[in-house]
Amino acid sequence: MNFIDTADSYGPETNESLISQALYPYPPGLVIATKGGLVRPNRRSWVPDGRPDHLRRAVEGSLQRLRLERIDLYQFHAPDPNMPFIESVGALVDLQRSGKIRHIGISNVTVAQLEVARSITPIVSVQNMYNLRNRTSEDVLAACERLRIAFLPWYPLGGKRGLRALKIKQVASRRGLTHAALSLAWLLAKSPVMLPIPGTRSIDHLEDNVLAAALKLAPEDFDDLG
Repeated sequence: MNFIDTADSYGPETNESLISQALYPYPPGLVIATKGGLVRPNRRSWVPDGRPDHLRRAVEGSLQRLRLERIDLYQFHAPDPNMPFIESVGALVDLQRSGKIRHIGISNVTVAQLEVARSITPIVSVQNMYNLRNRTSEDVLAACERLRIAFLPWYPLGGKRGLRALKIKQVASRRGLTHAALSLAWLLAKSPVMLPIPGTRSIDHLEDNVLAAALKLAPEDFDDLG
């Protein structure tokens, strides 16, 4: 496990600090990806803010909390309907040129927005919702495969409803797997550019997630899961 995904809005401004408290000084080869562009005025709100000045402040805050001089992968968290998408991405390009960011990724985007971003800078990752129950980003995944861009499916387990879906339950029971492990194994087998980012609150859950990397699904499993 050498990749950790976080964001300044997780907490907010809590998860990044926990990562540095737990892991700093970071071991060689560890990649920490973080995101900016969503603010949290209250617990239940996620408000896009793609203004260049906000993104500049967000990057500086993430660097401080993560105790980094440069962020290996910085992702624009979500398009802001009140700000031209290209201007938001352009702010990250400026920060990359100044040495604050190594690679740029985008999140919650369409194929058209991916092409807009790629028109001004290389994009190395896309992070959209994708799981067994929700495949609305199938076209974005296909574009990432064609362009050899990493696809990070957020909400990869699909929540409790997703884990309890009848087809998943039937296949998991037949294979003797947990629903989470089956869901992650399906994602990993779905595409060579897939990089699931499941969260966890327990060691047992973490170990179950890691186990999914070694699972091999049979053709009938894919047929049943659709």
